[in-house]
Amino acid sequence: MSADFALRPAVASDAAWIAELRAVVMRPDLERLERFDPVRVRERFLNGFQPEYTYIIHTDGVDAGVIAVRPEPDARWIEHFYVAPTHQGRGLGGAVLRHVMAASVDERPFRLNVLQGSAARHLYERHGFMLESEDPVDVFMVAPNPTPPDRRPPMR
Repeated sequence: MSADFALRPAVASDAAWIAELRAVVMRPDLERLERFDPVRVRERFLNGFQPEYTYIIHTDGVDAGVIAVRPEPDARWIEHFYVAPTHQGRGLGGAVLRHVMAASVDERPFRLNVLQGSAARHLYERHGFMLESEDPVDVFMVAPNPTPPDRRPPMR
């Protein structure tokens, strides 16, 4: 399944909306792990928000999600990847993940972490992510860069 979408660079004024989306999307997993705190879940995002690495996912005429791709010397970290519940299950997350990975500008692998027991882990595994390490709360995953440099599309 595929989904039509556009990515637009995030700006500072997106922070509150993203923090709220994060709280909504992460709440079920955090509650299951007995770690949900309605203030902390928002503050953790707001205290580390880096709009220069963040994109808003726009589809069906609305902002429906967010993804951040933070470069590090040894990898590109996919962070704050949230799709609004009203847009989940339509292939949007997979389409965005494929696009972001294909648009990478170099050979660095992708890394991310996902909460233990999260259904999102299956999405990542379908897109080539493998277990790197884990602890009682987080699963750390890595995927090789899938696209040769001469075939990478620009971020849109």
